[in-house]
Amino acid sequence: MKAAVHTRYGPPDVVRIADVEKPTVADHDVLVKVQATTVNRTDCGFRAAKPFIVRFFAGLMRPGETVLGSEFAGVVEAVGGSVTAFKPGDRVFGFSEGRFGAHAEYLVMPDDGALATMPTNTTFEQAAPSTEGSHYALSYIRAAKIRSGQHVLVNGATGAIGSAAVQLITSLGASVTAVCGAPHVELVKGLGADRVIDSTAEDFTKDEQTYDVVFDAVGKSSFGRCTRLLKRRGIYLSSDLGPLSQNPLLALLTPLLGGKKVMFPLPPKHDQAGVRYFKDLIEAGNFTPVIDRRYPLDQIVEAYRYVETGQKIGNVVITVDPSVEQRTPSSPA
Repeated sequence: MKAAVHTRYGPPDVVRIADVEKPTVADHDVLVKVQATTVNRTDCGFRAAKPFIVRFFAGLMRPGETVLGSEFAGVVEAVGGSVTAFKPGDRVFGFSEGRFGAHAEYLVMPDDGALATMPTNTTFEQAAPSTEGSHYALSYIRAAKIRSGQHVLVNGATGAIGSAAVQLITSLGASVTAVCGAPHVELVKGLGADRVIDSTAEDFTKDEQTYDVVFDAVGKSSFGRCTRLLKRRGIYLSSDLGPLSQNPLLALLTPLLGGKKVMFPLPPKHDQAGVRYFKDLIEAGNFTPVIDRRYPLDQIVEAYRYVETGQKIGNVVITVDPSVEQRTPSSPA
């Protein structure tokens, strides 16, 4: 089968399309013929081994997993003898956390892994980008216990995490102030934001409103700069380690002071219940992944380059099997 392979760390050019062995199916495995996947920040970090700590998980000198890709949607090709929840022909989507392997024509998943049948009336391209950015967004939202009636600011509201966060927070009944560039104000309003700050015209950290939670979904701010935005017991969240990797340390220290605090939650294990949760949200019209660009698998290096410009809006989708008809995704709800 064809797969996007990297055998050393480095820039996008270390990735090449190669023929690799098709995975075999064990007793409790599901073999998925991948139709669509994504390139995201996690793929970029593990490909380049940046930050350096990635090497402790991926391989100190060279990558242990040579085929990246965590999000996917496709069709069940075969199942192991003990599998009862899935059958050949099922349209499925999921998240291969830690295992990767979705940048390929075939992927094996355990039958009790982060895998579910696709939401109804959804294409492979729409389903594939619904489990990574949203997964991280949900973990932060749950850690901060965001609830109805609260006021939340989301910086970086057009990224995969930020665009998911706006929708998920809105679905809980909280009020969202979103920060994004001028060209995307209407898009973010369409995601459910009550108010949008144009980052090209003003510095959101100088906003006069105060918030229960400030969520920096792109990690380009700091607790120090955002402290004035927080209510007396407000919470600062960031998807990044922060300047000098301060956020994990601040998450340990600031709660001891009894006032404004930093939270830096580790994402929970992504399981089958999590994928089904997003399936239900999509079917209820409460979440639609934002898609920026689409590339065929043989142009995945270009996809990596684009993601690393930092300019992507939502998600970048990779079409693995171009012979499968893909409808154009509708506008985000």
